[in-house]
Amino acid sequence: MVSLNPVQIFSQGAEEEKAETARLSSFVGAIAIGDLVKSTLGPKGMDKILQTVSQYSDTVQVTNDGATILKSIGVDNPAAKILVDISKVQDDEVGDGTTSVVVLACELLKEAEALVSQKIHPQTIIAGWRKATDAARKALTDFARDHGSDEKRFRNDLMNIARTTLSSKILTQYKDYFSKMCVDAVLRLKGSGNLDAIQIIKKLGGGLQDSYLDEGFLLDKKIGVNQPKRIENAKILVANTPMDTDKVKVFGSKVKVDAVSKVAELELAEKEKMRDKVNKIIKHGCNVFINRQLIYNYPEQLFADAGVMAIEHADFDGIERLALVTGGDIVSTFDAPDAVKLGKCDVIEEIMIGEDKLLKFSGVAMGEACTIILRGATQQILDEGDRSLHDALCVLTQTVKETKTVFGGGSSEMLMADAVSKMAAKTPGKEAVAMEAYAKALRMLPTLIADNAGYDSAQLVSELRAVHTQGKHTMGIDMDQGEIGDMEKLGITESFQVKRQVLISAAEAAEMILRVDDIVKAAPRQRQPDHHPC
Repeated sequence: MVSLNPVQIFSQGAEEEKAETARLSSFVGAIAIGDLVKSTLGPKGMDKILQTVSQYSDTVQVTNDGATILKSIGVDNPAAKILVDISKVQDDEVGDGTTSVVVLACELLKEAEALVSQKIHPQTIIAGWRKATDAARKALTDFARDHGSDEKRFRNDLMNIARTTLSSKILTQYKDYFSKMCVDAVLRLKGSGNLDAIQIIKKLGGGLQDSYLDEGFLLDKKIGVNQPKRIENAKILVANTPMDTDKVKVFGSKVKVDAVSKVAELELAEKEKMRDKVNKIIKHGCNVFINRQLIYNYPEQLFADAGVMAIEHADFDGIERLALVTGGDIVSTFDAPDAVKLGKCDVIEEIMIGEDKLLKFSGVAMGEACTIILRGATQQILDEGDRSLHDALCVLTQTVKETKTVFGGGSSEMLMADAVSKMAAKTPGKEAVAMEAYAKALRMLPTLIADNAGYDSAQLVSELRAVHTQGKHTMGIDMDQGEIGDMEKLGITESFQVKRQVLISAAEAAEMILRVDDIVKAAPRQRQPDHHPC
């Protein structure tokens, strides 16, 4: 006889959500994430305060950067985690559009939820979405402008892109000033796209308008005692090696002596060992020694006697960037001086920024190296300014590689929505309904941008839809006047790469979440008691 009792196939503690319950759980989690960040979208978007409270510290971040917000919150919902991941990928890939990609995926899922409730199968929705994505991408690619061959117009494009990117950040008040700074820094790279050559140093004090771009490389360290404060034609040895003399480096070792004089002999042996090491370093022919680790008093004095500038405790990012821009190697052993490549620069000198002393390396081997010194009243302003500049620099380097540009202000989304709607009108069957839903989701981005500014979004988006249907695809929302305007005349330009990545990533993430019909949570692993503590 067949038993009617439910068969338990999962181990104790495991959970399963099936069919509609699983799909609803995914939709709710993803939509909640989209609702969290959508108020930060656009030039009039609001900021979020992220507070981290722990036993040892209490940190506060003020930001409107989607990737930073989502990275800082802990989410348990699997679909929400997918949206957090696409935001991170967008940030790594192109640097901007982190909020847009999450909001678009969220709007697609809202539309999908309505379609599923109308008994349209998820696979039918996905098939319609794929056709819509192809149509939208083709429309965007066909309309993109490319001024890569005209240096003057391309620089103007870069300035417009930087201004558009910074207009939604904390630096919007000085966006012309910072846009010029970012464009100058990126054009120095000569198309290499190596952002490691651009360093951002944050210094408290002054205001954002006191920030500036400095040619060369700055290291936030001080020169050792009694050592030269300025060196010309510097030959730099960059190292990561211990330079301390006062301990025997064997873990858990003990030294027993029968007289105090033996301790003195040990100390003398340690000193001799360090003297030999310093002599080996000096034999490399360097006049500047920069170490990742501490340099104790005795070796520091030996370097001073030899006329070598010694700089200790340079952070690892600092010495990696320093080795890159000066053309030197990072070394840990000093037995083969001929095999080591020394870094070179024309002048090393101390400069003052605010009340802090820094080292300036002028005339480095990597001519494109430069440093942006960012000033601000509070640490939160500096951190948000740093994130804003990083976004702008990433977008500009991507644009230098892929020189196509599109227009902002919601015009690109309306252009793609118009192309999808026209294709949906020619498509028979239920897929057309899914494509119309896709177009509606695209139109939600300009709607939210207008809502966040307090404008009448329904009026503006309906006007935009009408002019785009007439073929005026440069029209978007003028956020200063609260009316529709020509984005080409206003100079509201965005990177083609960013828009394309937003479209593709959001569609793929929404499709992945829509495919889910079962969520299985594995049972937590039981901790075994440790019967053999060390």
